Amino acid sequence: MYTGLLHLHSFLRYIVLILVLLSIFQAVTAGNKPYTATNKKINLFALISAHTQLLIGLVLYFISPMVDFSQMKNPIYRYWNVEHITMMILAIVLITIGYSKSKKAIEAKAKHRAIYIYYTIAIVLVLVAILSMPAGRPKWNM
Repeated sequence: MYTGLLHLHSFLRYIVLILVLLSIFQAVTAGNKPYTATNKKINLFALISAHTQLLIGLVLYFISPMVDFSQMKNPIYRYWNVEHITMMILAIVLITIGYSKSKKAIEAKAKHRAIYIYYTIAIVLVLVAILSMPAGRPKWNM
């Protein structure tokens, strides 16, 4: 079960990344264009895929051999125990806030701006988390 979930979690990150980047790209290039049903769907799919990724990640967190709080002095264990989960939850919270603000906004420009700002901050946070991963373990294999 662990290996299957790990592979699913590893695969799904690319879907999340593509959808979030696509949402950001649409928001940046929108200008004064209307907020279309396609914009809404892609933003929603990015949100859903990020939340699915979170749920799978939380299951992995509780069954992973890499989560061991007695090893907090070890940077690899500390990363998986605290840093990874904290930064990823914050990124997903930002995506959720961005989608919610976009949904509540009345003007199309405000909708695009909310997606652009919050999704961009979220993706930067994810990239910082990836780049801060300690050496000694492949980044693609938990």
